[in-house]
Amino acid sequence: MASPIAVRRLRQDYLRVKRDPVPYVDANPLPSNILEWYYVVKGPEDSPYHGGFYLGKLVFPKDYPFKPPRIMMITPNGRFQTNTRLCLSISDFHPDTWNPAWSVATILTGLLSFMLETTSTVGSIQTTVETKKSLAVSSWDYNLKHTLFTQLFPTSCEEIKKAKAEYQANLAHPETVLVPPNHLSSNRHHHGYCTGTASNVLLFVGVILFAGLVNLLLKSVP
Repeated sequence: MASPIAVRRLRQDYLRVKRDPVPYVDANPLPSNILEWYYVVKGPEDSPYHGGFYLGKLVFPKDYPFKPPRIMMITPNGRFQTNTRLCLSISDFHPDTWNPAWSVATILTGLLSFMLETTSTVGSIQTTVETKKSLAVSSWDYNLKHTLFTQLFPTSCEEIKKAKAEYQANLAHPETVLVPPNHLSSNRHHHGYCTGTASNVLLFVGVILFAGLVNLLLKSVP
């Protein structure tokens, strides 16, 4: 059972992450146990995790914030082993480096930062960029089948369903090519240039013919 200090601190941390969300990360505690939190990392745009949603778990000790939480990743992602304690300076692997001033937001920020790196540690794995991109897509169905994900993160569920629908639509119509907005205007400018050039040539020829006709008439005058 959580100590009164842990309960008070975790409630404060929850209010903070909702008021000032960590970029690309959302987190919620279990309604029945404030010591057990779940988080979702949304893959940043400039990373091989882009498009993916990754569910993870934080288990706080009853005397938090004086001791760090256990950190695990649940959704397959190509960076961390699933359902395995991660060895991080902000996790229970290193209580000697833990700072009680750190909060849930600090933990989530540090986790995302380490996920985007390639540094090895206990619980990490090495995979290719292609594998990570493939897992980003497969994370959709994995999470939609996970009961806690659908219960705790309904907004992420809606985002996944929308992304999945767009992805399937693109697969159904692979011949569809998006034309840049300025493509047609460039063609119009090109055609206009050609038309203007042709008109100038015709005008020049007409002037020459007219001058020749006038010269002929002048020579025929006695």
